[in-house]
Amino acid sequence: MHRPLNGLEDSYHLVTSLGGGVAFVCALLFLAWLWRVRDNARVLSGRAPKYLGIWVYLGWIVPVVNLWFPRGIVADAFRATAPERKLPVSVNVWWALWLIGMFGGVGLVSRDSTDEIIARAYEEVWPLLGADAAVVGAAVAGTFAVRAVTAAQVERIRGVRGPGAAAESVGVTGG
Repeated sequence: MHRPLNGLEDSYHLVTSLGGGVAFVCALLFLAWLWRVRDNARVLSGRAPKYLGIWVYLGWIVPVVNLWFPRGIVADAFRATAPERKLPVSVNVWWALWLIGMFGGVGLVSRDSTDEIIARAYEEVWPLLGADAAVVGAAVAGTFAVRAVTAAQVERIRGVRGPGAAAESVGVTGG
């Protein structure tokens, strides 16, 4: 037996749907960036990437592998681009917060239905809020990670080709 949803619960469904759409667009943009940054690193370093191209996509969805491949692809691209520099802290912060958000609260690994999540929100809201805060923190740290890796590639391209070269390079995103 299912009771009619109240206004708060209806709002949750709406916000969840909108959030899912925004997350999907962000995921597509991030994957496009990740593919480009990986290819740029290959060209700049002259060596093959550590992870095959298919892992740019599958690395997010294959169980167990998804615990380290996406971070590994970003780290490999940075290290191939700037081998003399330390990996930006933002990469590790992004990945740690992402994993916390996915394993805590709702996350992508939750098998609960939307109705069960709503019920939990009435009884144990803090774990849900904590997981959401971790995901938001991961998005912010991810922005810094994207900017750091992109900046390293732009700097390397300018060093190789001279000033203004980064704007001409295919696949380098500004930042």
